[in-house]
Amino acid sequence: MNENQGGAAEPSAEMAASFPSTPARSAMPSWYPELLTSVVQRVSSGQRRAVTAVNREVLATYWAIGREILNRQDQEGWGTRVIDRLAADIRDQFPDARGFSARNLKYMRAFAQAWDADAIVQRSVAQLPWRHQIALIEKLDDTEARLWYAAAAVEHGWSRDVLTHHIRTRLRERSGKAITNFAATLPPSESDLAQQSTKDPYLFDFLDLTDRHNERGLESQLVAHVEKFLLELGQGFAFVGRQVRLVVGDDEFFADLLFYHLKLRRFVVIELKAVRFDPAFLGQLGMYMSAVDDLLAHDDDQPTIGLLLCASKNNVVAEYALRGYATPIGVAEWTTTLTESLPTEFAASLPSIDELEAELSGPSGTDGTE
Repeated sequence: MNENQGGAAEPSAEMAASFPSTPARSAMPSWYPELLTSVVQRVSSGQRRAVTAVNREVLATYWAIGREILNRQDQEGWGTRVIDRLAADIRDQFPDARGFSARNLKYMRAFAQAWDADAIVQRSVAQLPWRHQIALIEKLDDTEARLWYAAAAVEHGWSRDVLTHHIRTRLRERSGKAITNFAATLPPSESDLAQQSTKDPYLFDFLDLTDRHNERGLESQLVAHVEKFLLELGQGFAFVGRQVRLVVGDDEFFADLLFYHLKLRRFVVIELKAVRFDPAFLGQLGMYMSAVDDLLAHDDDQPTIGLLLCASKNNVVAEYALRGYATPIGVAEWTTTLTESLPTEFAASLPSIDELEAELSGPSGTDGTE
């Protein structure tokens, strides 16, 4: 159909739709990758700040509502029926609003009771989403414990489920508690991080072990559940292999489990024992560590760390045994269930190795006899 027949005119070549292609990266100037990296970082940072700002505002609102409810309760002494009525009236006023159920209003009251205003504005707790806040309120009664887990959740980016798992398994009480010689064998800048990467005991509650378990069976199940094992080991561990073959001279040896710690930039050899700690185990572990340094480590890697996990141990014996080693080694127990920790007053009464030595040496360096 042409224009004289009353139809629309056919588009000229200049008017035809076009779909310009994206210029190839190879055609960009040499500085383009730097521009892209900078812009991507700014976008990502801006998105994080926006989410953080929204979260802070939500928490500030919830805290203020909770504080108002607490103040009214203190003044008037009314019960939970008022909260039920309040939730219904808020729903009538804001039919599209979410998060103001009676149950959530009660959490807001507990939230305001748990934290002061400064914590909501300045501390790490302000960076956690509401579902994390509920977990902290439900699972913990102690303010210091809540702050510890809140800071760890922010630092490591824990999901609510991971946060709940670590609270349930009492991570705070176990972190950094392995008997080690790190302070004597590692630079100060690294020894604290290495120490905090340990636990005692390690909790393998995901294993299905009989009473007559052995090292090989324990090792097999840990590898079968490697994701849960890595969660228990903590941030920074990457699994390298099981029964890693090490050829030394004409002999071959097999390290139980080999990991690499991304923050420490070094291999970690883990030896598993289904029996009580014996100082002789350290010699075997030390040999594996030296072999890993020579055979597997890159020139830029730091010296390997050893971690010996035993069914039980005498802490004083472990401390004495580690004094004879110039390489960084930690000794800890593993368990499939957590028992209640010792009462504070009883735990405090147990002597340290330094106190035992002072007592044995006597007041004037003698054998302690009078």
